[in-house]
Amino acid sequence: MPKLPNLILISAAVSLLSATAPASAQNVTFPMRDGARPDTTNGVPHMQIDVSPVPELSEELQRQVAELPGVVLGATRVSLPGAVGFQLTGDVQIAQPQAIVGGREFAHLHPDGSLHASLHPDTARAAIDAGWAVAHPWADQRAGWEGFVMIYTPLNEAELEVVLQLVRGSYTYITGEALPET
Repeated sequence: MPKLPNLILISAAVSLLSATAPASAQNVTFPMRDGARPDTTNGVPHMQIDVSPVPELSEELQRQVAELPGVVLGATRVSLPGAVGFQLTGDVQIAQPQAIVGGREFAHLHPDGSLHASLHPDTARAAIDAGWAVAHPWADQRAGWEGFVMIYTPLNEAELEVVLQLVRGSYTYITGEALPET
């Protein structure tokens, strides 16, 4: 059995390693999403089919995203007209530039309430497996895009919480900066 000083030393080392682990290394799980997955197009533009947004939820999503450090909302650089881009300001470091599809836009919200976001590949896989997202048709076309997904439209407040967790995960992955827990 280790002596008490050794336990303290081991505990301190684990704490130090945890504090210095890259914020982009994410180990997350998601609750299983209720209901069938929405149908989506197989090409670009990549959209959901026959899903209507809940305007109040889309507004709340945008409000919370606009509160993230160094994020401004504006016209998308990479999606269809009417989509809202989640852009990083110039003073925000980008840790994963290869994962950004265009400019400094780490995600965008479509008029139908769905989003495209660049996630850590492990987070993307967990979101897909739990029914919250689908891989973008181009996710396997370029190195760095392995975590590029469409996140389905949130239809209630519980779903919005998971979608916000995914958007926050995208921010953390792209910037390398962990956000405070909400």
